[in-house]
Amino acid sequence: MTSYRMPMAVLAIALMLGTNSILNAQSVILPAPRVLTTMPMGGQAGTTFPVTITSESVDTKAELLFSDPRITATPQLKADGKPELNKFQVTIAADTPPGVYEARVLTRLGISSSRAFSVGALPEVTREKPNTTLETAMQVEPNSICNAYTTAKAIDHYTFNSTKGSRVTIECVASGIDSKLKPVLIIADAKGRDLSVDRRGGFIDYTIPADGTYVVKVHGLTFQGGLESFYRLAIQTLPEGVAAVRQPATEPVNSISIPAQTAGAVALKETEPNNRPKDSQKVSLPLDIAGSFFPAADVDTYEFDAKKGEVWWIEVVSERTKLPTNPFVNIQQVVKKGDAENSVDVLELNDLPSPVKLSSNGYSYDGSPYDVGTADAFGKFEVKEDGTYRLQVRDLFGGTRNDPRCTYRLIVRKAEPDFSMAAWALHMTLRNGDRAALSKPIALRNGATMIFEVVAVRKDGFNGDIEVSVENLPEGVTAQGFKIPADKSSGTLIITAASGAKSAHSVAKIVAKSTIDGKPVVRDCRLASMAWPVRDSNQEIPNPRLIADVAVSVSGEEAAPLTVVPANPEVVVVAENSKVTIPLKLTWRGEYSGALTLKPTGCGFEKVKTINVPLKSETLNVELDLADLKLPVGDHVFALYGGAVSKYRYNVAAVDTTTEELRVATEELTKATTASQMATEAAKAATDDKKATLDEQAKAAAEAQKKAAAVKTELEARLKAVTSAAAPSDIVDIVVTEPIRLKVTAAEKK
Repeated sequence: MTSYRMPMAVLAIALMLGTNSILNAQSVILPAPRVLTTMPMGGQAGTTFPVTITSESVDTKAELLFSDPRITATPQLKADGKPELNKFQVTIAADTPPGVYEARVLTRLGISSSRAFSVGALPEVTREKPNTTLETAMQVEPNSICNAYTTAKAIDHYTFNSTKGSRVTIECVASGIDSKLKPVLIIADAKGRDLSVDRRGGFIDYTIPADGTYVVKVHGLTFQGGLESFYRLAIQTLPEGVAAVRQPATEPVNSISIPAQTAGAVALKETEPNNRPKDSQKVSLPLDIAGSFFPAADVDTYEFDAKKGEVWWIEVVSERTKLPTNPFVNIQQVVKKGDAENSVDVLELNDLPSPVKLSSNGYSYDGSPYDVGTADAFGKFEVKEDGTYRLQVRDLFGGTRNDPRCTYRLIVRKAEPDFSMAAWALHMTLRNGDRAALSKPIALRNGATMIFEVVAVRKDGFNGDIEVSVENLPEGVTAQGFKIPADKSSGTLIITAASGAKSAHSVAKIVAKSTIDGKPVVRDCRLASMAWPVRDSNQEIPNPRLIADVAVSVSGEEAAPLTVVPANPEVVVVAENSKVTIPLKLTWRGEYSGALTLKPTGCGFEKVKTINVPLKSETLNVELDLADLKLPVGDHVFALYGGAVSKYRYNVAAVDTTTEELRVATEELTKATTASQMATEAAKAATDDKKATLDEQAKAAAEAQKKAAAVKTELEARLKAVTSAAAPSDIVDIVVTEPIRLKVTAAEKK
C-alpha cells in the first residue's frame, strides 16, 4: 500500500469518492456504491465499538446500515462535532444471535453492496500495531477474537498462555466472511518453533503439551496482504470430547437446496468400523445419519431391507456446507445362495447438476456464473425386488486426505416434493475480452431497470408451476412478477425505478408460490451476488455467495443514461399464432457512441430477433411472430437488454457545490488574514499594560487564519478530485427496457 505518501487532504477526498472506481477509470457498468472492508469485521453482542469502512462510489452522504435492526451505527464525530469520514460507532444489542449479517452504506446513488459482518459471544479486540515478528507479537487472551488483516510478505504473530493438557481450538475465519485471504495457520512454542500447521481450513484443534506461552502465526498462502485480506482469529478452550463449533460463515449459492430434517427419520451417527460389507452398519428407512469421510479412503457402508415397489430419494449433504468433498453413492443388492453371499450393483449416484446452463469460465455469459448445482450425490432409488441392500458412500477426493472435518449427512427419504429458489442480477459480457464479474447492488437510478435470473431447484419429482413476485419494494420501484412453467427451471424478474421517484430504500422479499399435493406452498427466494467486484478474472477468481436479505433502493438524485419503455404501458392483448408490433419510447440522457443492440430475455421469447437501435431515435418497434415463438394462451412478460457505450460524469453536482464552498472558504480566509494582520499590528503597538491581552488576541487570530487556510486547502483538493471524477469517461453498461406484457388469447374458431 502506498496511500500514506498522499497528502492527507487528498487522501481523505480519495476515500470519500472511492478510489477504486473513481480515481481509477472504470470501464464496465455505471458506478455502483460498494462496501469493500470494515475494520473490525464484527463484534460481541451487547457492545459498542468504532468501525472504519473502505468503499467505492460512496460520497459524504453515507449511512451505515445492517441487515438486522439490532445492529445500529451512528457517525463518529470529530472534535468540531462534524462526522468523521468513513468512521462509525456500532452498537450490537445484547439479544442479537451469533451469525453473519450484512453491512451496507446508504449513499447518493442508493444502497451499496454488502460486506459480511459477524456477531459473536466472545470478547473481541482489534489489532492496532504491526505484529510481524516474534518480538512484536500481540498478546491475546484465550476465549476471545482478534480482528486484523495480513501484511504482504510477512507473518502475523500472536501469543497466549495455557496449561498442560488444555484443549485449545484456533480458527482463522477468512473466506466465510468475504475475505480474499487464503490463510495458513500455525501454532508454535514460545521460541516460534512450529507445533501444528493448517494450510486448508484455517482451523487447529490442539492439546497443550506443557505449561507456558504459545505462539499463533497467520499468513496468506501466497503471502498476500492488505485491507482485503482480513481475518478474525478465534482462540478458545474446550473440554475433551466436546465438538468444536466453528465461527459463523456466509452460505454458498448451492446451499439453498440443503434439506431440513427428514420426516419420520431418527437422527443417527455413523458407527465405525463400517468399511467392509461384513461390518455394515444396520439401519432402517427413512434415514438421516451424520458421518465423516475419515480416515483417508474411507468407505462407509449401511445395510437396510427394502420392499419391491418402494421409491426412495437419496441425498448426501457435504459439499454444500463449504467442504472440499465430492460424495459418491453406490447401492448394492445382497444376494445369498446358501452360505455364499454376492453383492450386485444396482445404482450409482453422483452430482446434482445445475438446472440451467453454467458459464464455461465463471464470468463470460455463455451461461450463468452462479451454480446452484452441487457435487453432493443425489438421486432416486426404485426398489425392484424385496431384499437386503447395502449403501456405500465415499468421497471421490478423499483417497489421500486424512481430515475428520470432512463430514457428511446421508438422507434416505420417501418423496417430499418441494423446491428452493435463488436469484441474481443479470450478468453479461459487455465487450470483447471483458473478464469482469461484479457485485451488483440493487441501487437503481431513476428510470433504470434491472433484470434478475431466478432459478428453481426442484426436489423429489416436483414439477408444478411456480409464481414469483416481490414484496415490500420502496416507493417508486415496481417489480414484474412471472411464472416458471412446469417444464422449466428458470425465469426472469424485472425491477424498475420510476423516472420521477424520490430517494427511498427498503428490505424487499422475493417470494415464490406453488401448490404441492393440493396445498399452497410459499418459499423465499434467496438473493445471490459476487462477494467482490472482480474486474479481471485473470487476476482474481469470482466468489459468489448468498446474501442475507434483499436490499433495494432508488437514487432520487441520478437518472439512467437511457430509459426504454413501452409506448403503451397497458398489457398488449393479441390472438395466438398472430403477429404484433409493439412500439417503444426512448429517453436519452447520456451521450452514446457505437452500436446499441437489444436482445430478449424472458421465458418463451428466446427466438425474438436482436434489434438494432439507431442512436438518438425516440421510438422503436418490436415485431413478434407468435406462431414462430409458439407462445401458449395466457399472460407473458419479457424485456430487451444489451450493452452500450456512453459518456458518464460522476456526481456533477458536487463540482458546483464544492466550488461554492471554496468561494465561501476563500472569503473567510481573506477575512481571517485581515483580522490576523490587524491583531498583530495592534499587539506590536500596544502599551505594556495591554500587550499581554493583545498578544493573546493576535495568537487566536493567527490560529483562526491557519484553520481557515486548512479548510481552503482541503476544499481545493476536494474540488480537484470531484472535477476529475466528473470528467466525461466511456462507460460500457447494460441497457434494459421496462417490462413488456402480453396477454395471448385463444384464436377465434372459424
